Amino acid sequence: MHAMSDLIADDMEAVARIDAVPSILEIACRITGLRFAAVARVTSTSWTACAVRDEIAFGLEVGGSLDLKTTICDEIRDSGTGVIIDHVALDPIFHNHHTPRLYGFESYISIPIFRRDGSFFGTLCALDPLPAKLSDPGIVATFENFARLIGLQLDLQDDLHRKEQELANADRSALIRERFIAILGHDLRNPLAAVVSGMRLLARMDPSPRAALVIENMGQSTRRIEMLIDDLLDFARGRLGDGVFLDLQTTDSLEAPVREVIEELQIVHPEASIDVILDLEEPIICDISRISQLLSNLVGNALVHGTPNRPITVHARSGQGRFSLSIANEGGPIAPELVPTLFEPFTMANGNERGNGLGLGLFIVSEIAKAHGGTVHVSSDRNLTVFELSMPSGS
Repeated sequence: MHAMSDLIADDMEAVARIDAVPSILEIACRITGLRFAAVARVTSTSWTACAVRDEIAFGLEVGGSLDLKTTICDEIRDSGTGVIIDHVALDPIFHNHHTPRLYGFESYISIPIFRRDGSFFGTLCALDPLPAKLSDPGIVATFENFARLIGLQLDLQDDLHRKEQELANADRSALIRERFIAILGHDLRNPLAAVVSGMRLLARMDPSPRAALVIENMGQSTRRIEMLIDDLLDFARGRLGDGVFLDLQTTDSLEAPVREVIEELQIVHPEASIDVILDLEEPIICDISRISQLLSNLVGNALVHGTPNRPITVHARSGQGRFSLSIANEGGPIAPELVPTLFEPFTMANGNERGNGLGLGLFIVSEIAKAHGGTVHVSSDRNLTVFELSMPSGS
């Protein structure tokens, strides 16, 4: 029994790590009019609330459990199909059912959540003491897609955790570990693509402002995951000898891509102040997307480790055959002992874990600079930290 409790606790934590779940429950209540919604972990012996939205003082909190045999979810687990009840008193199947009488509800919807391997995880459910029109195809489809998204996110978390554990426990050669990372990057794209497809479907089904905001937030999360996967692949290619691939082209000005990167970061960090100075006097031969990636990593690093609410300065210069790009932020200095390994993989700036990356950002920055025949230098004191790329402009 103790082992099962540990497993359920792990499942509760996994649901809690899905940032979109509270918004999913809010939307579920809003589009149905129901005032209680939950994500439940349902096993053959237990019913446990993993996430709850309660507007009627139902009395069930996260971690709370119900006697499985008193719930309809027990029947859903056995049948693998959802249950939708508009009005218990008028329902030919459930009007005499013990569960509505015990818990005092008249309307109820519960959709099963399945994992990728077909196993039953639990349910996305909602209820209310008053009747409600729940059998509308749009409502049912929205709940089904929300349940599918939760299952996909749980699978994605398992993939990441399993691969991380396998990597941490690997004691074979560095070459084998790095090949494994390359495979990992490719393997994560399929479930991520499924999540993106689900979000697009939801965007078409529920165009309300609140739903659009939730989908936008989930889109930012998936884009962050895509960036992490790209970092993993770049790391693996570099360590396996392929290096960073460049698509070189001549550009008269990097102003547009630089400002595009800053605008994207400002969407995620609207409170940040980022000043851009451009002194671009001559054309540059470079891979524009890679320079944008480098800039995004360095500004992202400044946003994480710099002093909040203090400006970050981005300065791009080209002239006399050289191109430089510097990012300066105020904040505590980088410890001198960290500087020699700062651009090594899996290294966190300032030796902390305030960021949510893999510690590959500065390594990728260094690799992009090398591929362009350039270098990245860092200077840091108690007032200012500056990362600067210097490379031939190619002109």
